[in-house]
Amino acid sequence: MNLEFSKEALAFQQEVRDWIAENLTAEMREVQERSPTGHLSKSLQMDWQQRLAKKGWSVPNWPKEWGGPDWGPTEKYVFDLEMSRAGAPRMLPFGVTMVAPVIMKFGSEEQKQQYLPDIRDSKVWWCQGYSEPGSGSDLASLSTQAKREGDHYIVNGTKTWTTLAQHADWIFCLVRTSKEEKPQQGISFLLIDMKSEGITVDPIVTIDKPAKGHQEINTVFFENVKVPAANLVGEEGKGWTYAKYLLEFERGNAYSPGLQASLNRIRAYAGSNERDGQPLIEEPDFRRRVNETEIAVRAMEFTELRILGALAAGQNVGPESSMLKCRGTELQQQVTELALESVGFQGLPFLHPPPEPGFNEEPVFDWESHKAPPRYFNMRKSSIYAGSNEVQRNIMAKLVLGL
Repeated sequence: MNLEFSKEALAFQQEVRDWIAENLTAEMREVQERSPTGHLSKSLQMDWQQRLAKKGWSVPNWPKEWGGPDWGPTEKYVFDLEMSRAGAPRMLPFGVTMVAPVIMKFGSEEQKQQYLPDIRDSKVWWCQGYSEPGSGSDLASLSTQAKREGDHYIVNGTKTWTTLAQHADWIFCLVRTSKEEKPQQGISFLLIDMKSEGITVDPIVTIDKPAKGHQEINTVFFENVKVPAANLVGEEGKGWTYAKYLLEFERGNAYSPGLQASLNRIRAYAGSNERDGQPLIEEPDFRRRVNETEIAVRAMEFTELRILGALAAGQNVGPESSMLKCRGTELQQQVTELALESVGFQGLPFLHPPPEPGFNEEPVFDWESHKAPPRYFNMRKSSIYAGSNEVQRNIMAKLVLGL
C-alpha cells in the first residue's frame, strides 16, 4: 500500500492550509479558544460557512451538478485532515450531510431547486427532528402526528435533544401520518419552517454547558402547526426508508483526522505539564494508553480511507457506517478521557465558567484546562446519538454476520 501523497495531493494540501490561514479570523480563533466546546456564535458560524461556500468547499460530498467540488477520496481526506489540524470549525451537518442527500435522492425537482442552493450557500440553518421524549433508539415508536387537511398537514407533538434548534430556520421531521400494523409504515418525512405559528423551542441545560451562551440541545413543541403538503419529501409513509438512508450519512463520518489532532494536543500538553516532578507524558501508564489510542486511531484511518474509496466508486456506505459510528464514538470518548486526565485538578475551574470572549484577564489556569472537562461530558452522548452503539451492533450482526 502506498501511503505517500502524490504531488497533486501535496499541492492541494498546501492550498487548503493557505486558505484556512487566510480565512480563519482572529475573532473566530479567540471564540473557539475560549468556548468550552469550541463552538462559534451563530453569526461567526454562518460567516465561516459562507466563506467555505464562496470557495466552493462547503459541500465536499455533494455531486458536481449541485455545487460539489468533484473531489476524490484523497482530496476529501486531505481537506478533513487540514481542517482538523488547524482546529477549524466545520460545516454544520444537518443541512449539508443529512437532509440534503435525502432531498437529492427522494425529493421532487421543485424541492431540490428550492432547498439545495440555500443549503450549499449556508443561507439557512437546519436542525433534525427525530427523537421524542418516548422514542429515542426505538425511533419507530414516534408519536408526533401530521394529519392531512387539504393541501396542508397539521402537526402536533414533541421532538427532543434537538441540537441548535434555537438558531434553526428549518427542521426536517419524522412524523406519523397513519397508524399501520407495522409502525415504520406510517412514518413520513416532512420539512417544516421553524417560523411557523405553533412552534416553541425550550432549552435543555446539560452538564457540559455551565457558561452563558453555550446552549446546544432543546425540546421542540408543535401545536397545530400548519405545514404545506408540498413540504413532504417523497411518498407518504416512506419516511422510515428515507430516515435509514439519511443515517448512513450521519454515521459515516471520518473520525480519524479530528482524533489524531486531539491526540497531538494531548501529547503536547502532557509533555509541557509536570505531575509529581516529571512531565505526565513520561508516566508509563499514561504514555501507554496514549500510544494504544493512537494505534487504534491509525487503524480507523485506514478503514475510513478504504470506505472513501468505495464511495468514490459509487457504492453506498451501508452497514460499514455502523462500524465507523461505533468505533469512532468510542475513540472520541477515549480521547476526551485522556484529555481530562492530562489537566488533572486544573480542570476544577470548570465549576466556575471562564471569562467570555473579549475579557482581557487570563484564566485561573490555561484554556485547555477549561475546555477538557466540558468536552469530556459532552462526548458521553456520542455513543447514543444517531442510534446507540448497541443498536449499531445489532445492525452489523444482522447485515454483516447474518445473525
